[in-house]
Amino acid sequence: MRQFSACIEWLFAREGDDFADRIRLAHAAGLSAVEFWRWTNKELDAIASAVAETGIAVAGIVAEPMIALTNPANKDAWLAGLEKSVKVAQRLSAPVLIAQAGDDLLEFSRAEQRAALISALRAGADILKGSGVRLGLEPLNTLVDHAGYYLSSTAEGLDIIDEVGRPEIGIVYDIYHSAVMGERTEEVVKGRVDRIVHIHVADHPGRNDPGSGEIDLAGRLNWLFAHGYEGRVGLEYRPKSEDPEAIRAVVKLLSA
Repeated sequence: MRQFSACIEWLFAREGDDFADRIRLAHAAGLSAVEFWRWTNKELDAIASAVAETGIAVAGIVAEPMIALTNPANKDAWLAGLEKSVKVAQRLSAPVLIAQAGDDLLEFSRAEQRAALISALRAGADILKGSGVRLGLEPLNTLVDHAGYYLSSTAEGLDIIDEVGRPEIGIVYDIYHSAVMGERTEEVVKGRVDRIVHIHVADHPGRNDPGSGEIDLAGRLNWLFAHGYEGRVGLEYRPKSEDPEAIRAVVKLLSA
């Protein structure tokens, strides 16, 4: 049975900024897990209490600080933040931290930025080792949402993960971003599904509810699960409706 995680940055947000209540709403809607982005701007005690109260899982959070790993000068600050992020992930029993590469920096060549990124990830693997937490590097689309981002190619992201060569480091495969970049799932991750630590979904155009756009999300997920993916699927989309029935319909669609 597939497990879905509600990104409560967007889902169940109608009640305002109380993330603990969003966790309760997700649980009431039948979701087995939640995820969110930054942890430094959240009330972690309240979140931990809501998680304990509901028994819901935390699928993942963002590794902070969110600074460009493409800049070698940021390595030490990022590693110091990663140590803190790991402790928060452990507190919430979250198995995944999500990292972004950062912008494509004009003052460095692509090769220099790639080397800086690999160096930071390798050092990060030493911090993660034995923690029970894995880090997922996330490629993002540069055509709609993240102009100027360094890593828009899933294949390049997987090549970087392979060069890092550590089991603690994998990739977050966001089907929305991949599809916006014109990628075919079966082509870009063929033979390397085991490098995926987490999946995100949204439809295109609009980054809205699965089923509202043009991406065959169910078909892509079917391929991924048929080829060995065993993790959670993060519902990271801007909902057109906050009705729990609409979210249950999305889960049903993606479970087919």
